[in-house]
Amino acid sequence: MSGPTGKYSITMPRDVAEAARARSGPSGLSAYVAAAVARQIERDNLNDLIAVAEAEHGPITEEAIQARRDQLQRAREQQRHAGGADAV
Repeated sequence: MSGPTGKYSITMPRDVAEAARARSGPSGLSAYVAAAVARQIERDNLNDLIAVAEAEHGPITEEAIQARRDQLQRAREQQRHAGGADAV
């Protein structure tokens, strides 16, 4: 993450804050929270994209999801085999 920063005051449950502080490591709590918020924004954006796609094309079925997972797994296996044993 880059760009200008600002100082904000947030409220969260104490146990959540302490667990985040314990996991934040050398980058600190602010960086840990900023990364978590950035990930949530990415998820929200993906959910928005899915909603638009489903509105246009209909709901995504479990079968279609599994077919794509299978396709990705086959592609990963092909890459591993093509790259030799070193490319794990």
